[in-house]
Amino acid sequence: MQKQDEFKRPPFFSYPPYFTLQPVRETREKQTQLWKELIIDYCKSQKIFVIGLEEDFPLFSNPAIERSLSHEAKETFLSALVSDGRAEWMDKGHRKCLILWHRIQDWAEIIVQFVKENGLEDSVMTVEEIRSGTESRGTNLDGLDRTILMRALKLLENKGKLAIFKGTSADDEGVKFSL
Repeated sequence: MQKQDEFKRPPFFSYPPYFTLQPVRETREKQTQLWKELIIDYCKSQKIFVIGLEEDFPLFSNPAIERSLSHEAKETFLSALVSDGRAEWMDKGHRKCLILWHRIQDWAEIIVQFVKENGLEDSVMTVEEIRSGTESRGTNLDGLDRTILMRALKLLENKGKLAIFKGTSADDEGVKFSL
C-alpha cells in the first residue's frame, strides 16, 4: 500500500482549471472522467472507503497551486461515481459517500476466491476475522469497510454460497461458507 505522500498524482492535478467545474460539456465530461479515475485510484491505494464532503480530503485541494474544489465540484465528481455504480451516497444530504473501488459483486467474487485459496469452503468465520484475521492480512479483504463486506456477504448468501448467522453482538456475527 502506498503512503499518501507516495501516491503519484496525475499531471492534471497541477493544472488550475481542473479545480473549477468546466462550462463546456465536452471539457467537463473529460474533467469528470479524470477526477473519477483519480478518486478511485487514490481511495484504493490508501484503503479509503468513505469520503465526507465537509471534511478535508487530500485530493480536493492542491496547496502548491493554491486551488481547491468547490463543494459543487466535489458533489459533481462523486455523483458521477454514484451514477457509474462505483460509489453510493450514505445520506440524503450528500455529505458522505461510500467509495466502491470494487463493485459489490466484485467484492463477493474476491471473498469466494479468498475462501477457495485458504481452503475454507466448509468452515465458519466471524465477520471480523474476514476483515482482520490472520488469513486476511495482506489481501484485499484486510481492513475492508464493514458495510461493503456485509453487502457482499448478503449477496453471496442470496446465491446460496454461505449463511450469515447473528451472534450476541456485531463482533461475533458469523459466516458459514458452503461453496
